[in-house]
Amino acid sequence: MRVHLIDGTYELFRQFLAPRPGHLDGGGTEVGATRAVVASMLTMLEDGATHLGVATDHVIESFRNDLWETYKTGEGIDPLLREQFPILEDALTALGVTVWPMVEYEADDALASAAVVASADARVEQVIICTPDKDLGQCVGGKVVQLDRRRDTLLDADGVREKFGVVPASIPVWLALVGDSADGFPGLPGFGAKTAAALLARFGHIEAIPDDAHAWGVAGVRGADRLAATLVAGRAVAARFKDLATLRLDAPVGTVDEWQWRGPRSELGEWCVRFGSPRLAERAAKLATQRGSGDS
Repeated sequence: MRVHLIDGTYELFRQFLAPRPGHLDGGGTEVGATRAVVASMLTMLEDGATHLGVATDHVIESFRNDLWETYKTGEGIDPLLREQFPILEDALTALGVTVWPMVEYEADDALASAAVVASADARVEQVIICTPDKDLGQCVGGKVVQLDRRRDTLLDADGVREKFGVVPASIPVWLALVGDSADGFPGLPGFGAKTAAALLARFGHIEAIPDDAHAWGVAGVRGADRLAATLVAGRAVAARFKDLATLRLDAPVGTVDEWQWRGPRSELGEWCVRFGSPRLAERAAKLATQRGSGDS
């Protein structure tokens, strides 16, 4: 059994920003990106996916906004995109797909939590986290891989190490040093990706990096004395950044059996009419018949 875990918020953004026309429903609401994500999930099912869950940010803000004032918010999101957040959740539910709408946590926390649940299930051979987000690299290893569906690139633990220069478990520490512009925290000034990777390869944790740059024993680090001073002054804030980048593993995601696709719900037909794509409902019904599934 393979389990697919999808970052629904990323997929919605990706489809909304794609260079294709949107679609207004009968009431004048833009639903083009939602339609595209639903079609994409259906294609994934047609390609053989059986157990899958889609994590969404029901709201952009989370507990992390209380930890860092500039952490990402919903400010600046196109209203035509923002209003599709709940629409996507309802439409995917009509397709019969498990949806995890996060409020206190983020979608990434749900993906990480589901990866832990799936990895612990002896029936599961592989867990595929579908997102390009750097922070999900911390979950990779064992059964878990990370798939960038847009670029069609798959990362296992060796792939994460090759791409970022650190082992998956060190991704939160690496992000604490270099920052994550997508999530709104800057890292420590002057620490680039290669320098951070070299130091973590040598010491493993920020706490273990000596205050004295002469004790680093890492070749090719420019401005080492200046970086050491920055680190000494910034250890407390770096610890906070690490906390921000560390995904929580206790989001409520249920069990692997609950993620099995058992066919669309009856309301999918109404959604597909709203999308102007009745063919989607026909495809879903055909697939359910082929798998011996009925209305869920």
